Amino acid sequence: MNDLSNAVLRDHHTSTPFKPIPSLVLYILIPIFLLGLSVSIFILIAVHNALFFVFFLLLSALVLAFVLWNTRHWATQSAVLFFVNSLPESDLRVAQHGDLVKITGLASCGSLSLESSYEKATRCVYASTFLYEYKGLTLHPRIAKRSCFQWHLEYCERFSTDFYLTDRKSGLRAIVKAGSGCNLIPLVFENKLVNTRKSRILSPHLTRWLRERNLSAESRLLRLEEGYVQEGSTVTVFGMLHKNNEMTTIVQPPEVISSGCQWRKLLLPVDIDGLILISQMAGQSVNQNSIQHPER
Repeated sequence: MNDLSNAVLRDHHTSTPFKPIPSLVLYILIPIFLLGLSVSIFILIAVHNALFFVFFLLLSALVLAFVLWNTRHWATQSAVLFFVNSLPESDLRVAQHGDLVKITGLASCGSLSLESSYEKATRCVYASTFLYEYKGLTLHPRIAKRSCFQWHLEYCERFSTDFYLTDRKSGLRAIVKAGSGCNLIPLVFENKLVNTRKSRILSPHLTRWLRERNLSAESRLLRLEEGYVQEGSTVTVFGMLHKNNEMTTIVQPPEVISSGCQWRKLLLPVDIDGLILISQMAGQSVNQNSIQHPER
């Protein structure tokens, strides 16, 4: 079993803003913006010509929109999903050892299966649960370092395990090595199961779940999301193919892969370091809000 929980929390608390824009580019753009703003204001006052000032504002708005567009798609991993969707489907019958393959088919459990934390869904090959808490204005020194009036990830459970994948093109079956030691990049749709925004009173089921994990059961604004891939689900896997005698496995690529520039979607390259797992729901729900479920 592969425990990815600590990696999620580390990335959430240490992630830098404006990725995948390089920091050097930002350090260059900010002085240029200040210089251009000063020159345009000077021309506006001295010459009484607002054309350059308006042109500068429009150009700055376009650059800012481009930065925010790429930042948003990097944060939601939509850029990775667009990259994988642009690749052709592979066929296990003709793919060679060492090839990067994109295989779509039905997932089935191996010797070990998982159970989702909150809904208790059984026979899963991947399961994740995220607990968010809404932080308002506070003077607490630990929280004051973070942004106020935002949702913050307070607790996370994310696990994956080795599973079988039956290629829908060839009918052949391969072992996907998503278990221990694998750097998995899951693109799995997560449902909102709990949202206490309207009522801060926690349900008995949520209270018990919190106490089992030594988390505070005080009434507060919480949001709980859970995603999983059960046996029989249609998934897409992108990784490197290994063939050893009659055993076929798909493992994470040994090196970082670049998605390249996706000019049709105005996306800059992003680095892909790991095995990609996409559930069918994730492809249908990209850039959409999670489904709201009533609190149990």
